[in-house]
Order: sequence, then C-alpha cells, then structure tokens
Amino acid sequence: MPDQPFTDLYRDTENLTWAPVEQVRRRGRQRTLRTRAAATLSTVVAVAAVATGAAVLADGRDAAPPLPPATGAPTPTPPATPTSASSPTPTEGATSESPASGPAGPTSREVPPAALLGAGDLPDGFRKVPWTDGDWSLDAASTRCRNGAPPLTVRKQAERGAAFRAAPEEAVVERVRRYASEDAEVTMDRARRLVTGCRPHDPEQSLAIVDSGFAGDESLLVAATGDGTPSRWLLVRRGDLIAEVWLKGEEDPAEARRIAQRVAERLCAGTEAC
Repeated sequence: MPDQPFTDLYRDTENLTWAPVEQVRRRGRQRTLRTRAAATLSTVVAVAAVATGAAVLADGRDAAPPLPPATGAPTPTPPATPTSASSPTPTEGATSESPASGPAGPTSREVPPAALLGAGDLPDGFRKVPWTDGDWSLDAASTRCRNGAPPLTVRKQAERGAAFRAAPEEAVVERVRRYASEDAEVTMDRARRLVTGCRPHDPEQSLAIVDSGFAGDESLLVAATGDGTPSRWLLVRRGDLIAEVWLKGEEDPAEARRIAQRVAERLCAGTEAC
C-alpha cells in the first residue's frame, strides 16, 4: 500500500499541466545567473563601503552622501575650485635658487658686473674701454723692490675687471676678486707687508702707504713715485671681495678716497657683508 505523503502528492498534481523539459531547464539557468549576479553586486557594494570608510578615516572628513540612482544621462562633474593653499604657478624666468638675505642679493660665487665701477663713478671725461690684464697691478709694482715679496693673490675663487680712460696719461683699471673670507684678510695683510717692506732698487723710486681705513672693511691707498707718471693703487675689501684699482695720473689723495668710497658701495652688490 502506498505511503500517505505519496498518495497526497499524486492527488494534488494529477490534473496539473507540466511545462516542457527544455523550458524548465532554461528557467533554471536564468535563476542561477540572477543568483550569481546578485552575489557579485553585494560583494562590490561591500568592498566600496569598506574603501569609503577607510578614506574617511584617513582624511578625517565626513563620508560623502550616497550617490543618486543612475539615470540615462551622466551627471556632469563641476570643475575643481582652486584654494588659497594651492601652489602658485611658476613665472617665466623663475629660479629654484633661494634669494640671499641682506642687501647683497646674488648668491653666486661669480663677481657680478654691478660690483664694479662705472664711468659715472669717475671724474668727467672718463669712458669705458676694453679691460686689460697686464703690469699695472700692485704685484707688478713690487718688482721694483730688491727684497722681493710674496704674491698678493691667495686662492681666488672668481674675478671680473673694468677699465676706463680719459687721456693717454689718465686711466683707471679695476679688478675685483672673490676669496674665502680668511683669504681676503690674508691678501690685505700681504699688501701691507709688501709696501712697508719694499726696498727699491732705485733710490729715487718709492712705494708707500699714503692712507688706510677710509672705505669698506679695510682699505689702502698706495702711491708709487719715480717713474715719471704718478700712480696710485686703491685696495678696498668688503667681506670676501677685494677691489684693486690702479689710478694712473691721479695725484689728488682726496679724489682717490672719493673713488674708494664708490668702490666700497659697488662691492655691496656682490657680497652680504654690507
């Protein structure tokens, strides 16, 4: 005798119309696909929620409100608005180098052109001419000393020169050199010893310090006589810069000191010592 559950099932389904086997299989496959898609979507939503929460914790800001339901047309994103904390756009000619503090300005070890004399710093009639390196320097003048002297230059780092002329017997030649600070002081000390220790070969010639301490951090006015045309040398130190100026034909110490003041002012364009 059949079991009661089987008897009840047979009675309930006796008059049912069953779908074809292929249709049943197709519906089963569709249900399986919908189940997998729902599971995948749930996983994506869960991951997005975790990522959003992590971003909120990292930034210390409130979570963004939920996105509205998707529509047929995408929602335009407004352009970002710059804030006052954004970095400025570099301008043309900008440099990564930081400006030097104080009035000196340049941080380069080179001697800038502005650190040298101009024609306007000299008496009327002087014009700029090509600069020349020759036997005009105080080093060259020391050859008249029979006892010799050590060279003035001590490990120079950079130099620049300028020359001016008003007449065949009137000239101003300048050379500015940069040293390490201690070497600049040593150079000035050597210049003093060179002049004060000079013993000329010719008794009618002389080399002497006429004045000192009248411009810059250190300064010397040196005079040479006995060569026919008078010569003066100015040595002016500002920090690590030393200007050596040859004044050919200039005999007025007051005018030489005035030029030395302009030399000292000009050197401020190349050193932070001012």
